[in-house]
Amino acid sequence: MLNINELPLLSLPSRASDRLLQPLWDYLLFHHLPLISSPFFPVILAFSSYIFFSLPFAVLDLLGKRVPLFHKYKIQPDRQPTLGMMAKSFMKALYNHIFFVLPAVIIGMFILPTPTLPQEAPALYEVFIDGLAVLLLFDTQYYIWHFIHHKNPQLYRWVHAVHHEYMAPFSWSTEQLSIPELMTVGFWSNLDPILLKCHPLTTWCVTVVSIWMSVEDHIGYDLPWTLNHLVPFGLLGGAPAHDMHHQWPSRNFAPFFSHWDKIFGSAVNLGEKSMRK
Repeated sequence: MLNINELPLLSLPSRASDRLLQPLWDYLLFHHLPLISSPFFPVILAFSSYIFFSLPFAVLDLLGKRVPLFHKYKIQPDRQPTLGMMAKSFMKALYNHIFFVLPAVIIGMFILPTPTLPQEAPALYEVFIDGLAVLLLFDTQYYIWHFIHHKNPQLYRWVHAVHHEYMAPFSWSTEQLSIPELMTVGFWSNLDPILLKCHPLTTWCVTVVSIWMSVEDHIGYDLPWTLNHLVPFGLLGGAPAHDMHHQWPSRNFAPFFSHWDKIFGSAVNLGEKSMRK
């Protein structure tokens, strides 16, 4: 279990703070300590976020053309996921978490040092800056890993191919991963905030945001209010970029941002079929 450092929890004063997030952090410490101090909390947070964010788009896919307001934004309208495809992807993710992620957490409880929960909340700018740093670091790591696994036929077949079962991705397929890929992604997701010395609250925010961005990459809809349209200068690839990656796997390797693909010439925009190699 995580511990509050320096002072016992019950002796913490109720204090004013110039940190806007302090009341929230105090509330979590006083009222939800058993939950947030559990080593299983990050897994629960990540998997519940995956379900919460994926479900609305699964409903949209099942309704299909009956909801033209949204269906007109479907990137590959002729490739509609079925309920069976959705169930297969979700059960794969659930199986991986039950039989690999949870056992890994239990093993970690016995071999890893017990971390501590700080008494002070992070400043709002720290959450933003540190969170962005984690996302950029992960984006770099995964770009390299992703590029290598697409260029090496054996690695692709043994590790990454399961994620490319469907040419038209959909929300539940976000976590349709092989065990080696899942454990690699999980390792970086846990290590990067530690390396960058992030506050636990920052780490949890990054977890939720990264899951949202991952699901959004796979929804198969180029909606005008998604992050890739809201963030200026084409900094994010979003669903259009990742959908193109599933159609032409030699392009768009980055999971979130677009700079590495642009720098190394692996970027392709939605509809540029002539660039397929």
